[in-house]
Amino acid sequence: MTSHHNTQTMKPATAAKKLGVYLEATPAEFQEGVVSRDELNALQADPPEWLRELRRNGPHPRPVVAAKLGVSIAGLARGGVTEPLTTDQIDALKQDVPEWLVKERATQAEVRKEAARLKERDAERAEQGNRPRS
Repeated sequence: MTSHHNTQTMKPATAAKKLGVYLEATPAEFQEGVVSRDELNALQADPPEWLRELRRNGPHPRPVVAAKLGVSIAGLARGGVTEPLTTDQIDALKQDVPEWLVKERATQAEVRKEAARLKERDAERAEQGNRPRS
């Protein structure tokens, strides 16, 4: 008896998210089809020109914009950035550094600092044999 192998597929939105690109900026054939795990792996291993161009110049999805600016996605929204940005637009924000960006970067730094403190605290408790508390 032979086993039947189903190919795992995903929606274009999921594939775009995994590739770190803005779905609406991808070619129509990518948006309209389904993407197999093998196709996704091939796109990651040897990206076609359209994918390299999107990664280089955008428009970039919010998670990528937030990472490039050093803020959270919520921080982008608080700063009024709700649409995807191109690399040039991101670079302009980095040059101009509006007040909201300074504030959100400071907030993000505090969040990271607190997360590191909690991780260290929990590691110390684990060493002492105590269970971490929420």
